[in-house]
Amino acid sequence: MVQAKNWILRQHFEGFPKDSDFELQDEELPEPKDGEVLLEAVFLSVDPYMRPYTRMCMKEGDVMIGTQVAKVVQSKNPGFPVGCHVVGRQSWSTHTLSDGTGLAMMLPDWPQDVPMSLALGTFGMTGLTALYGLEEVCQIKPGETLLVNAAAGAVGSVVGQIAKIKGCKVVGCAGTDAKVSYLKELGFDHAFNYKTTASLEGIESSLPRWL
Repeated sequence: MVQAKNWILRQHFEGFPKDSDFELQDEELPEPKDGEVLLEAVFLSVDPYMRPYTRMCMKEGDVMIGTQVAKVVQSKNPGFPVGCHVVGRQSWSTHTLSDGTGLAMMLPDWPQDVPMSLALGTFGMTGLTALYGLEEVCQIKPGETLLVNAAAGAVGSVVGQIAKIKGCKVVGCAGTDAKVSYLKELGFDHAFNYKTTASLEGIESSLPRWL
């Protein structure tokens, strides 16, 4: 028997979530059945979509949803041997039982100098969203100029970096001067604060000539 710790949604939150909106509870898990694996969480995700999802799809007292990187610590499923790492939507829990549905095996030779947490971000939902938008929707080509709105956010920051790798000129807009500086650190060709450059004329004058 394994004792799991689950973060429970104690109450629906308004504004910025507080510690009191959640509660940590213990749960004893049975031994895995045939076809099941016992997962031990390594990293848990905290994503913007969780706010509307908790309102629409969760009731108070439910275990918080969330994707996680987890290690297989017990297995009765030949597809997921003990010691391998997986990504799946397993909630905010230290341990979970799974029949393998929805689990994605991580590379067994994952580079040691690359944090596994990136599987929840740049190499996960965030990065795939950015890549799909650029390649399938925008169909960007080398030499083109790309304007990225909300460029300092999780998806926007990856969009800009992928576009640079593909040979594009990249302009990003953000809401603070600190975020503008951050975009320049990421390699954006130009960045501006849309809150202090409010008019179209002001935006145009702030952009480089190659636009």
